[in-house]
Amino acid sequence: MSSSIGRRHLLETSALGFGAMALSAINEHSHADDRRNADIRHRPFPAKAKSVVFMMQNGGPGQMDLFDPKPDLTKYDGNVHVEKVEMFQPGSEGNRLLGTPLKFRKYGDCGMEMAEILPHIGSVADEICLIRSAWNYHNNHTESLVSMNTGKIFQGRPALGSWVSYALGTENQNLPAYIVLRDPDGYNTSGTLLWQNGFMPAHYRGTEVNTRGTPVLNLNPSRPVPAEIQADNLKLLAKLNQRHQQHFTYESALDARIRNYELAARMQLAASDTLDISGETETTREMYGLNNELTAGYGIRCLMARRLIESGVRFVQVFPPVQPGSQPWDSHGDVKTQNEKICMRCDQGSAALIRDLKQRGLLDSTIVIWTGEFGRLPVSQNGKGRDHNRNAFSLIVSGGGFKSGHIHGATDEIGYRSVEDRVSVADLHATVLHQLGFDHNHLTYLHNGRPETLTDSVVTNARIVDGVIDGPVRIVPS
Repeated sequence: MSSSIGRRHLLETSALGFGAMALSAINEHSHADDRRNADIRHRPFPAKAKSVVFMMQNGGPGQMDLFDPKPDLTKYDGNVHVEKVEMFQPGSEGNRLLGTPLKFRKYGDCGMEMAEILPHIGSVADEICLIRSAWNYHNNHTESLVSMNTGKIFQGRPALGSWVSYALGTENQNLPAYIVLRDPDGYNTSGTLLWQNGFMPAHYRGTEVNTRGTPVLNLNPSRPVPAEIQADNLKLLAKLNQRHQQHFTYESALDARIRNYELAARMQLAASDTLDISGETETTREMYGLNNELTAGYGIRCLMARRLIESGVRFVQVFPPVQPGSQPWDSHGDVKTQNEKICMRCDQGSAALIRDLKQRGLLDSTIVIWTGEFGRLPVSQNGKGRDHNRNAFSLIVSGGGFKSGHIHGATDEIGYRSVEDRVSVADLHATVLHQLGFDHNHLTYLHNGRPETLTDSVVTNARIVDGVIDGPVRIVPS
């Protein structure tokens, strides 16, 4: 008969117990970190917003083809550009300018210029802030996606959604504070790397929710169980967890696991009701494009995002289709046809979410972010496509105290570089936290004895972009 010895027991009974003493000191330090972290999550000033929808358009939407018209680029189409651009893949060695084959028009009372293949987003132009001067730190998809979602190009840090749910907690005890809605047919580039909890406890990780079939995987028993038996099972499980936890007081992973089990039990009742769209009106279904095979998949994720925000979820992340590829905005082959295909799938649902939040009185308290990880080059790749460009891209922010019907910043005459009122990824994150009521330099999580922040402004020089928000910038004095 074999028996197992726990690691703590081994340390306690060997080497005169010095190992256990060292472990206890480490654990006490970790526990003090947890207490410290619990104390700093107060809003230093009133918040404009209390929730976020992050629409991550994986692949890199081309700024000069969709949001940032460049007449000079079209005028000098085919000419060799005087500056050698920063290429990522082969095919752009000729350095020849490529004018956009797509037409632009003015939308809304604000007269915001965007491509004609974005008629729905154009229809809410008066509700959005269009930032034309964004830039990122890397030209590869994974690094730029990780950066856009976590603040750094290196993996292993908490996502923006983790920071928001850590800072704000939850309004609905029966649903996770951070929910991810992806295409049920697969993952976009980098997959789960984009909603990791990093060095934070596991309950701050994004929870995937399906928009087809069972909403939450493994949430309900595989065989039906009577309610009274299920209740008894959960009570027994809670007692066993509590008894086990008494022996491992400082195990944050164990605490997170227990919290997740408790949340799962509550979700058995709440999740299905929240995600059931059968009661939505036909007008709403039409608005989101649910009756069209091309728009329905993305549209239902946008509709579910509204329902989740309405139910008190703090952070909802919406991902694009995995058709025609896992990074559908990646227009290496043909700028015209590739943009037309993905706009047809994502334009209607994106705009419907903004319009729906507005008409329900939720947009003022919800920040909607629509962005890719980078932009495209002004030169052609193999004649019709464009390569990656970290130096300039456009993104949309709406609601939550951001200016509406407003264009911020500018790129150079061909859209290669952001040159006026530049906005880095860290700047965007700092500004989002500001609108949620937090100073990005003072919202910290103590990890390995170091107070970590989302923006790490000592390195990134992150700043709050005052030109995109209504009202003054508020900061906590150092």
